[in-house]
Amino acid sequence: MNQLLPLPVVWSLLLSCAALFSAPLGAASLQAELLDSQGRPLANAVLSLRGPSGPPPAPELSLMDQRAKQFAPNVLVVRSGTAVSFPNSDNIRHHVYSFSPAKRFELRLYQGTPSEPVTFETPGVVVLGCNIHDWMVGYIYVTDDPWFAVSDEQGRINLAQLPAGKYSVSLWHPQAPDMLPQAAGELQLSEAAVQQRFTLAMQGANQPTAPSAPVSAFGEAFKKARDAAQ
Repeated sequence: MNQLLPLPVVWSLLLSCAALFSAPLGAASLQAELLDSQGRPLANAVLSLRGPSGPPPAPELSLMDQRAKQFAPNVLVVRSGTAVSFPNSDNIRHHVYSFSPAKRFELRLYQGTPSEPVTFETPGVVVLGCNIHDWMVGYIYVTDDPWFAVSDEQGRINLAQLPAGKYSVSLWHPQAPDMLPQAAGELQLSEAAVQQRFTLAMQGANQPTAPSAPVSAFGEAFKKARDAAQ
């Protein structure tokens, strides 16, 4: 005569099976440190990976906020086809726009959050400006690569849950020569965590990418992005 298992045991077995089938097989991770040519930590640098075939993460809604009359984050990286919302957390109005070839758009003078996000379909650099505050400049780096991240203030990046295999690495920073991405070789990632240091060639001194003084930062940044796309 068959005996039924106690309910707690059944639930335990079901959860174990679910964890087994949902856990990624051969998951790898990368801990990267990004430096400028002087060996200093490089914030706001983009690292992207193109590697083994498989289902990449689906594009999700991203945010480019405006706080204290600055774009936050200063550098945002998204996959092609991602929708980006532009909330305004300041108690004043902003007028966000871009003339970049990768995405031209305009969000006229507003407070709060526009009702519709902006979708970025084409890979490239999108330089953001505010028609009211000339010193405001932000960057959206749009890539077809499925895995990417932006370095923190210490130049660090952590990418987890990657399929094991060989990857091509690309690096980008607003102060990269001609504002173009730089190939950074290949990486072999296994189930063990990999630590790697990368150095980016920079144009000029490593200055903050979000100027606080009212200078025409947008015009200069847009010119570099436009020339790079030609």
